[in-house]
Amino acid sequence: MELTSSQEEYLKTIYIIQKNNEKVRVTDIALKLKITKPSVNKAINTLKDLKLINYETYGDITLTQQGEFKAKEIIKKQDILEMFLVDVLDIERENAIEEAKAMKHAMSKKTMEKLDKYIGKVLNLGDLDCGYDANNEKCKNCEKVKVRNRLKN
Repeated sequence: MELTSSQEEYLKTIYIIQKNNEKVRVTDIALKLKITKPSVNKAINTLKDLKLINYETYGDITLTQQGEFKAKEIIKKQDILEMFLVDVLDIERENAIEEAKAMKHAMSKKTMEKLDKYIGKVLNLGDLDCGYDANNEKCKNCEKVKVRNRLKN
């Protein structure tokens, strides 16, 4: 299923709010994305129809298993692009974050997989001695620190 860039942003936002151990409500999403509650309601109903979230009117919003998988996929795409822009192309982090946000919507899954492998090869991520696993969320921050330290040497 192909989501629009707007739908991806909603999923990502719900995931982030949920991960901060907070209940997710329409108001929370509207504040975070700086948009109106009616816009959020429309999007939420679409995501519910796609079976990516659970939601009853005026209730809490939770991701389904499929919704959480998609949200993690979206975040991983942005992380890979940000890492490429910052650690390979040496672009300032603030610019890289904004560009990665925009680019992630245009990149195919196949291209992202190849970029992920390329970054791993160029930055020698295969020889990390910590058991780095690209699919493990806990490794992301630690791995980035190690990459930055390597590039400085």
